[in-house]
Order: sequence, then C-alpha cells, then structure tokens
Amino acid sequence: MSPREYPDRPWVGIGIIVFDGERVLLARRGKPPRIGSWSLPGGAQHLGERAEAAARRELMEETGIEVGPLQLAAVVDAITTDEGGATRYHYTIIDFCGWRVGGEGRPGDDASAIAWALPEELAQYDLTPDVLRVIAEARQRL
Repeated sequence: MSPREYPDRPWVGIGIIVFDGERVLLARRGKPPRIGSWSLPGGAQHLGERAEAAARRELMEETGIEVGPLQLAAVVDAITTDEGGATRYHYTIIDFCGWRVGGEGRPGDDASAIAWALPEELAQYDLTPDVLRVIAEARQRL
C-alpha cells in the first residue's frame, strides 16, 4: 500500500492548466488514483519546493511542455473514499494556469498519453466536474 493511501493528512498536489490558443493540455493518468483517466498534468509537491516550481517541474516531467508566467487558477480537494466510507486518498490540489511557450509534447513520468483539446472536444475525455470547472476558470483568468 502506498503511503498516500489512507493518509492521516491531505497531500499537496499541484495541477497546471496549459493553453495553446484555444486548446488545453490534458494528460492520461498512468498511476493510481484514477489510472487511465484523463485529467490535467500535475503531481505531488516536494518538500522544500515552491508550488510554482513544482508546477513547472511536473509539467516538464509529464509532458515536455514549457509555460510562461503562471497565475493561480483554483484550489481543489480531491477526496476518494473506499466502500466503507474511509478516506483512501485526499489531495489538496493547487492549480496554476499559463500559456505554452515551448516543448514538443510527449507523455512521460506519470502520464501515459497527452492530448490538446479544444473546448468542444472536452466531453469526449470524461473529465471530472472539478477539472472542467478549473479549465473554465483558467480560461477566464488568462
């Protein structure tokens, strides 16, 4: 069992919403929780690492994409419970947003695939309501 399963406190996660024109970058999760599902690139913040630095690191590791200046987009609690109602995972996710400035784009690290999606294509990725909400909020901020 992972130390992140059945935690005694929330874990800090970092997400990043990257736009290239109208398209937004999505990553297919290669590891639990929610393995195989589409979401935003991101991951755990390291001890001693600033949140924005974690966003840039995770983006590069998972997608090979670089972004310009970042803005805070949203903070989301991702909580998964088991059949008995116990908290199996709890991440407090700090989502940043920015524009793509470089990188070719390729899946890596925790991502099994990446995609650039137009707003009208988002429904086909079966994104959670929270992910759809933060994409919309990020689009307004930028």
